Amino acid sequence: MKAALRQLRTVDNIRGVVRKGKEMDFLILFLIYLAVSFSCMVIVIKFSRQSQECFARISHHVTRMIGPVVPRWLQIAVQYALYRLIHQRNSFFLVLHLMLEVAVYGEYSWDVFPYSLELGFTLSILLLPYILLLGKMYFFYLCCTSDPGIISPSNHKQLVKVYTYDGILYQRACVCSTCKLVKPARSKHCRVCGCCVHRFDHHCVWVNNCIGALNIRYFLFYLFTLLGMTAAVGTVTVRFLVQVALMSNLPQAMYVNTKGEHVPVGVLFIVQKLFLTFPRILFMLGFTLLSFFLLVGYTAFHLFLVMTNQTSNEWYKHKINCRCHMDNSCPDRQIWRNLYHRGLVTNMKEIICPVTPQKRSR
Repeated sequence: MKAALRQLRTVDNIRGVVRKGKEMDFLILFLIYLAVSFSCMVIVIKFSRQSQECFARISHHVTRMIGPVVPRWLQIAVQYALYRLIHQRNSFFLVLHLMLEVAVYGEYSWDVFPYSLELGFTLSILLLPYILLLGKMYFFYLCCTSDPGIISPSNHKQLVKVYTYDGILYQRACVCSTCKLVKPARSKHCRVCGCCVHRFDHHCVWVNNCIGALNIRYFLFYLFTLLGMTAAVGTVTVRFLVQVALMSNLPQAMYVNTKGEHVPVGVLFIVQKLFLTFPRILFMLGFTLLSFFLLVGYTAFHLFLVMTNQTSNEWYKHKINCRCHMDNSCPDRQIWRNLYHRGLVTNMKEIICPVTPQKRSR
């Protein structure tokens, strides 16, 4: 820690005068890293839900563009790999998820934790990310291994009675062409898992499992604990960097502009200087903050679904239904009204205690 502070207190800093030069290239690279990370995370989150058709269209256009310059055998290999990745159940994103967490917590444990402890941070604050990690791993395990509500011949008759058919999104006597069973209301066949799921929400690539009636509550707790993890790690890291900047008197530093004037440094310079001193910590913090803001939006969306008793699948279909009415592309289609919404308390109770045939909708 003392060596890091000495690195921040360079000769220019002691004199109170610094010049902006090529070091700004590091800040530009860091901003590019943040932009690329944000774009990749948005794409993965979008494609982890109702996006297999969109991904297929994009893949088709890309193949047409690069087809003339890429060997045919390589195109076939890439298409096969993408098909396995998107349309078949695999552990790629699950392993990627765990590797990213190992990288974040490895940097937190290696640098942030001991430095912060040396600066006088309370042990309870520093241990909070590890406590949230244990809770997250528990719900992550439940999401990965629990039954989402797979519909089989043995439970089909009971599940058909749980929800009423609305006549718009869910029709009576609609038979699944794969499972050869009449689809219960609010169910859907998952092409990745190869089965129909009761109260199907979406297939989550991060847990390599469907999210349905029986494990949606685990998925929500998984999101809450994951959001808490990113918030805790990010908060401790930001506090550490702020304290280091104050101890090294970076806010009081000056630089000489092109006119030869002594000008106070700004926030970008302080971030640049911290980045040059703690590059791994800044990279970790950037990824953590991006994850936090994306998780805030994703968790808020699922809370909205819970409060209105909708699934992601129903929200997506309702969105398409509304779009058809707006552009008059299908004027005969009826507007869907959510008849499963029965009040906030009842909706939340249905998530915590999934509806059974004895508590079926009326």
